[in-house]
Amino acid sequence: MPDGSTTARAFFVTPRAAQEIASIASRQGRPGAGLRVSVSAGGCSGLQYGFDLEDKAGDDDLTVTVEGTNVYVDGVSLDFLAGSELDWHEALIGSHFVVRNPQATSGCGCGVSFAV
Repeated sequence: MPDGSTTARAFFVTPRAAQEIASIASRQGRPGAGLRVSVSAGGCSGLQYGFDLEDKAGDDDLTVTVEGTNVYVDGVSLDFLAGSELDWHEALIGSHFVVRNPQATSGCGCGVSFAV
């Protein structure tokens, strides 16, 4: 897995994802903004991933910096995301962030919802 964190509750970010975050932030007029990755109740499998631009980390956030781009994960979400990797996937039918989560026991077809 790419560099990101060395703790037991690590969350990893690929360089490809970091580059896309920087590109999205720049297009939205917010260069330097990072991406918040969160987990909330909902979706067809019980839990769902959320992605939002953020200008700074929260008090309890894990901050992963790759190629100068920050990704923020709050402590509660990190319980569900520990050991996961954030990547960017491009295909003819669309492009999107992908979370490879070793804790997920099942997921939906769109990849946004999962169960543990």
